[in-house]
Formats: sequence, structure tokens, C-alpha cells
Amino acid sequence: MAEIASTPASQGTPIREILDRVFAGARLSEADAIALIECPDADLDHLLAAAGAIRDRGKGRDVTYSRKVFLPVTNLCRDRCTYCTFRKDPGDPGAWTMTLPEIAQWSRRGHELGCKEALMCLGDKPELAFKEYRETLASLGARSTIEYVARACQTALDEGLLPHTNAGIMTRDEMRSLRPINASMGLMLESISPRLRQRGGVHQSAPDKDPAVRMRMIDEAGELKIPFTTGILLGIGDTPAERAQSLIAIRDSHERYGHIQEVIIQNFRAKPEIPMADAPEPQALEMARAIATARLVLGPMMNVQAPPNLSPHEIELFLDAGINDWGGISPLSKDYVNPEAPWPHLEALADRCKRAGFRLNQRLAIYPEYINDEWVDPAIMPAIARLNARL
Repeated sequence: MAEIASTPASQGTPIREILDRVFAGARLSEADAIALIECPDADLDHLLAAAGAIRDRGKGRDVTYSRKVFLPVTNLCRDRCTYCTFRKDPGDPGAWTMTLPEIAQWSRRGHELGCKEALMCLGDKPELAFKEYRETLASLGARSTIEYVARACQTALDEGLLPHTNAGIMTRDEMRSLRPINASMGLMLESISPRLRQRGGVHQSAPDKDPAVRMRMIDEAGELKIPFTTGILLGIGDTPAERAQSLIAIRDSHERYGHIQEVIIQNFRAKPEIPMADAPEPQALEMARAIATARLVLGPMMNVQAPPNLSPHEIELFLDAGINDWGGISPLSKDYVNPEAPWPHLEALADRCKRAGFRLNQRLAIYPEYINDEWVDPAIMPAIARLNARL
């Protein structure tokens, strides 16, 4: 498959004509992106080979991951997405808000196990929905969730980890307040389609999943010079064309501000306890088409990621399709968003990457190209520099 990636696609189908333009450095249009993600099976090998070649131009044959501790600061959330098992209401079995001593203990143990990232993951604006949670915040001495997250970030920093906060929708001021104590931040776009917010859609009862609201935050993160992670979620009622449109929206934001450090291509996983228990999961080749389209739309220098625990049998396929990163992997904490999907053993993952012609390397929660005075707050630069020297 990789053999045909060394030169532009030969003449023939419209797909190959688009690929010729990619190799010539053209900026793809929305129509181009849709054509690629919907490409017929006869052109799939050419699509994957082109994406792999473009990846090699910018990233070579190195593929990275971040050794992390997954910290579910609170799993209370005002949104009700029909595919989510993470969110809880107060009083539900498993409802949990971590205390600062728990954050410290987990961070300390993660540091001992070689982790360098503290992923702060939590539900959207629970204080707006639940009186009980407002009382919890007050008992913890915090006026808001973000104020409490800031304390959690400082606690993790004190234990030797770099925070990466994914707290759902935040205001500009909230992001600004977290910048000195975060190496990076993130928010999944999931989908640019407002259709998913309509009656019967997966985001009908999730006001924070309005794509216009999410794109505004992504843009504001760029204005604030915050290295940022975003991505798309396949299989939640979205169409291939909407996936392509989502990638175009992410690219356009990055072209305005230069702040998107990685883009995640993530697949929905069905679980028995969710309303979408019987919904089909994206097939392997659907994921490969989306990954390859992301690489060709976003270009050789973007970091394109797919979670290996959600597709453990597709490691080699996803490498062929153009990824260069596996995201966060934890030796300590499970994936609380997909708890049924264990992290891969790093030795086994490294071996599979090696046999596919790649080197697996550890990175920080902030990518090397963003470790400079433009993108890093002076307050956190010493911690970043210290951990970067240990890679």
C-alpha cells in the first residue's frame, strides 16, 4: 500500500485528481474533502497511501503518545448526550467529585509511574443544573467549577505533572485564568452539524454541544494563544460529509490562529447502558477514510490522533491512514469515558509500531513546536522545560 505513496496519484478518477493537487500543495475545498471521505473502495488504497506520504513529509516515521493520569474531577454534567456513560446526576451510583487530596494522591502515584500529563476531564457546567453540586463546591471553598479545576491543576503541578484541561465550554476569562497552570487545553468539536441538536438528535438535551458555541470557544483559545486539542466523533448520527465539513471548520480556525496542536479522530463505542446501545459503531474503513481525509485536509504538519484503546485491532490500518499520535495512555487510571476499553500495553504498542515501520516516542501534553514564549505562559514554562528535558 505504501509503495504508491512516494509519488502523486496517477491520472484517472476525480479522487486521484484531488490527490495530485494535494501533492502539489493545494489547499483542499469542502467539496474536495467530502469527495475524499466518500471515496469509492476502488480508490481507497490511493487515498490511504497519499495520506501516509503526506504524513511522512511532515512527521516522518515517528508516532507519539502522552503518558498520563486521567483525573475525572467531576462526572456531574448538565448535558445529556445519548451516547455518554461518563456523566452522572447527584445521587446516581458512581457520581463523584474528586477531592484535592485525591488529586494529589493520584498525581503523585502517576509521577512515580513515569506520567507527565494530568488530564483534567469533567462534565459541562454542573453548577448550573444541580443545587447539590453547588453545595459541594461551597464545602470545598470554591465559587465555581473552573475555580476548583484551577486548584486541581495547581495540585497536579505541585506533584510534578503538566495539566491538560478538558472542562467543556469555558468562557474567555475562564480559559485565561487557567492558562498559567495548563500546558494545553482541549474541547472536542465532535461535529459541526447543528442537525444533531434537533429533536431526536444525540445532542437534543445538550446545550453545550451547539457547534457554534464550541467553535467560538475554539477560536477564543486561539486568540488567547493556548495550545489546543480538538477533534471529531464518528458514529453519533453524523454523515461522512458532515465529518469532512467538521475537519474544514477545524482547519479554518487553525489557519486563523495557529493554535490547534492536535486533532483527534474518535469512534463512538456502543454500551448497554446508553440510549444508543444498539447503534452501529463506525467500521474500520470508515475510520480510515476519516483519518486519511483529516491528514490531507490538515496537512503534513498537523498532529493527527486516533485513540488506540477504542480500535485495538486497527493499529496498522490507522498508521497507514496517516496518524502520527496515539493520544494519552495511562499506566494508572482507566479511560473514564470508555471504561470498557483498556489502554494498550506500551511495550506491545511499540512493537506493533516498529513492525509497521514506526518508532513510538513519548511526548508531553504540549507538543514540541509549541514550547516557546509565544504559546507558553511564563508561570508554567519551568515545569514544561524540566519535564521536556527528561523525555
